[in-house]
Amino acid sequence: MADAKVIPFDDDRSRGSAVQRPSRRRSVGSRRKSGESALVREVQPLPGRSFAQDDVPVTREEQPPQKPQQEGGLERRIASGLAFLRRRLTGDYDVDDFGYDEELTDQVLMSLLRPVYENYFRVEVKGVENIPSEGGALIVANHSGTLPLDGLMMQVAVHDHHPAGRHLRLLAADLVFMLPVVNELARKLGHTLACAEDAERLLGQGELVGVMPEGFKGIGKPFSERYKLQRFGRGGFVSTALRKRTPIIPCSIVGAEEIYPMIGNAKTLARLLGFPYFPLTPTFPWLGPLGGIPLPTKWTIQFGEPIPTDGYPPEAAEDPMLMFNLTDQVREQIQHTLYKLLVQRRSVFF
Repeated sequence: MADAKVIPFDDDRSRGSAVQRPSRRRSVGSRRKSGESALVREVQPLPGRSFAQDDVPVTREEQPPQKPQQEGGLERRIASGLAFLRRRLTGDYDVDDFGYDEELTDQVLMSLLRPVYENYFRVEVKGVENIPSEGGALIVANHSGTLPLDGLMMQVAVHDHHPAGRHLRLLAADLVFMLPVVNELARKLGHTLACAEDAERLLGQGELVGVMPEGFKGIGKPFSERYKLQRFGRGGFVSTALRKRTPIIPCSIVGAEEIYPMIGNAKTLARLLGFPYFPLTPTFPWLGPLGGIPLPTKWTIQFGEPIPTDGYPPEAAEDPMLMFNLTDQVREQIQHTLYKLLVQRRSVFF
């Protein structure tokens, strides 16, 4: 939508019309006729000189009060929204080979997640400058919270706080892509299957990739084991980073463990539903749908210093001892940062 042009009242056209208007002399006590401008002034001729038509002084009219800046911003937002809807309806938008829709993510999905991030969990971000401004990098984070909200909050943290406004592409479990609705939303947000092939392809394209190696062992652990990292698998993420020679960035998340305190696991019901676990919390399933509302804990997300991998030879990706050592290094760094953040935390909710 083109921006409307505001024509000042004292532009050339208004001046021209003022000059062509026949002159009128008015007495001091005369009343203005209705409809005349309140800006017409009394002009008295100089001694010994009479007025000619060309001598009529042109009064400078006052500028209209400027529109508030908010109105222009509102108009732009409305225009942008209408253009967005038009592209959606006509199919004039792009998605990549994994189904990632950058425009939908920026304008809709991030806008829905941002109030939860800023106002509900009140996330504090540290060390975002450790994420490179360009090129591939692998962010490795702890996983917790019964439901994987920590991955979504980490996406918002990178998107909103990184100076380059980078997008984080998360590697997700098979179950995510088997659930209706969730499958489509995950694809639109840039999530893809947690496999080495997809991870290497994204890193090769210079994308920022996020992985949580604990998997279901992390988000499904009992509340009594909170902030104790589970096993990091076989180190497949390290092998992927070595192959693509991209840095590994440890990430520690505090606050997610307490949103759904898991005090029990209905394993029989989980097997019947095909879930890895069925959580029992102080509120779920006892309060029904209300039990699904997470507790408003205060979160901290800290990105650690990158661990470079470009100094290793190409065959290093096949060295099991090296992969074990690097995996243990990443895990220890995340665990150490978690303990440090927990010591600094004064309250779970404030």
